[in-house]
Amino acid sequence: MTQHTRYEESRAVGEQAREQEWTRPSFGKQLFLGDFRLELVHPAPALPDGAAKRGEEFVRAVRRFLDGHVDPALIERTGQIPDDVVKGLAGLGAFGITIGEEYGGLGLPYLYYCRALMLVGSYCPALATLLSAHQSIGVPQPLKLFGTEEQKRAFLPRCARGEISAFLLTEPDVGSDPARLATTAVRDGDDYVLDGVKLWTTNGVIADLLVVMARTGKKISAFVVEADSPGITVRRRNTFMGLRGIENGVTEFKQVRVPAGNLIGREGDGLRIALTTLNTGRLSLPATCAGNAKWAVRIAREWSNARVQWGHAIGRHEAVATKIAFIAATAYALEAVMELNCRLADDKRNDIRIEAALGKLYASEMGYRVLDELVQIRGGRGYESAESLAARGERGVPAEQMLRDARINRIFEGSTEIMHLAITREAVDAHLSAAGELINPDASRQERAAAVKRAGRFYAGWLPTLVAGAGTLPGGYAAFGPLAAHLRFVERTSRKLARSTFYAMSRWQGRLEHRQAFLGRVVDIGAELFAMTAVCVKAEGDSADLGRRPYELADTFCHQARRRVDTLLDRLWDNTDARDVRLAGYVLDGRYDFVEEGVLDPSIDGPWIGAPEGGENVRRKIT
Repeated sequence: MTQHTRYEESRAVGEQAREQEWTRPSFGKQLFLGDFRLELVHPAPALPDGAAKRGEEFVRAVRRFLDGHVDPALIERTGQIPDDVVKGLAGLGAFGITIGEEYGGLGLPYLYYCRALMLVGSYCPALATLLSAHQSIGVPQPLKLFGTEEQKRAFLPRCARGEISAFLLTEPDVGSDPARLATTAVRDGDDYVLDGVKLWTTNGVIADLLVVMARTGKKISAFVVEADSPGITVRRRNTFMGLRGIENGVTEFKQVRVPAGNLIGREGDGLRIALTTLNTGRLSLPATCAGNAKWAVRIAREWSNARVQWGHAIGRHEAVATKIAFIAATAYALEAVMELNCRLADDKRNDIRIEAALGKLYASEMGYRVLDELVQIRGGRGYESAESLAARGERGVPAEQMLRDARINRIFEGSTEIMHLAITREAVDAHLSAAGELINPDASRQERAAAVKRAGRFYAGWLPTLVAGAGTLPGGYAAFGPLAAHLRFVERTSRKLARSTFYAMSRWQGRLEHRQAFLGRVVDIGAELFAMTAVCVKAEGDSADLGRRPYELADTFCHQARRRVDTLLDRLWDNTDARDVRLAGYVLDGRYDFVEEGVLDPSIDGPWIGAPEGGENVRRKIT
């Protein structure tokens, strides 16, 4: 099979799995089309009073439990979450926050699921990962969306009680390219027989239930699998740069029999189930990132007042003050993005696939930058571990741990690079529907001719809408007071971004999908515009109780974001992409191997891609 054929096969698998229709409105989709539909997100949908009251009570209960029963330093030191912590959280209902009450869960809105994760993530990121991996991508979410009533009644009460679940897609040689999936599920009477190896199974070491993606013939299907089934072996528990308390393993399947009734949906629905699950599953990462950032605000404020240099608290020096402003404004914006996405998910009237992906992308990138700046403000103390700080008589601030823990967020549930591609595909869907065959290098002459007519009708109606809008009117969005100018900027830039995308499609046609750096900047601009919208909406709502203070944070954030957007817009067309790609090719070919001379490689010998063999089963049961 040629490299081109493999690429086309992988692309076809991805296209078959994605949702093909847009049956509900999407703020994000329209934003990339130059149509700033503020009414879709403002006013932000409200929750029923009863749901809000129950949610607040639950978050308070979680706070009390964390404060009284969880020692995050112990979890970091031992690399393990104590069983009594897991059982205590289960007793609160924390493993069934969004599972319906009819199945034994709390049935709370996503907003309070994410507020709980924000709280937990600020205190112990490994514990937040345990909860979110179980509920966001583990058994509960795909069964809620695609399971039969029989499956829901069989498995959801167990999940709600605290039986832990895990999601198994990645393999040693399969990451974001599921067409290469090697794990198989072969029908044998009333069962399927599973064989294969899964890598990076978060919660997999202690899981009771698994969602396993396996190949059924040429397509991929999803199964609920009992983790103690004969033939399942957890070959090892992996260790990482951060999140030292997560139970992440390598799971092997050898002739594992799974009842046919455990197939989720139909054969071949596996990737569609995974992608649809992630539409709401991706809400959890912005929650933990917002929690990290809000914690960073507190540490930056207290430390920058306490530390004095050259006669002033360091926070009064401009070099540090600009970092504090970035941390505080960004923390408020990340919470705004998280809250808006959750309210849209709870409201269920909007398609949030783009918004959820933008939230994950933006929060993981900006959240890491916030923590990196916090470490810089703390200086040597930022690089020193909390345990070491405490041992020598100072406050044990785990800034370096939080930075290490947050690094995975840029990789979890779709790396930044993959998120750029996924969001781009959804954002240009209207163009592809109208003119897809024009930019398809394999389209026939007849298909191209038909596409010309389709595209002519679409662009004749669409392009004139990009000329002017509310963003060009001095009084536009006046209800937002001091933030109105920022929303006018968002509206104008949305149209400018859409024009740039159209020009790129005209210029590169079928080659556009390979202009990944260009497309990444398009998405990053859209993410900034979405965050600016979210923070303005939140500030306008918060001002009723907090006065001008939310406006001040939002205004500063928007000014910072506008500078970033301007830079990205300039770099759409003025960049070194072509040179970089050419140079990278030379590097791969060994042309510059002289650069590698004069060093030693400390890596441990072994294949680049492999799997453990032999050894005992390291799976353990929470007792």
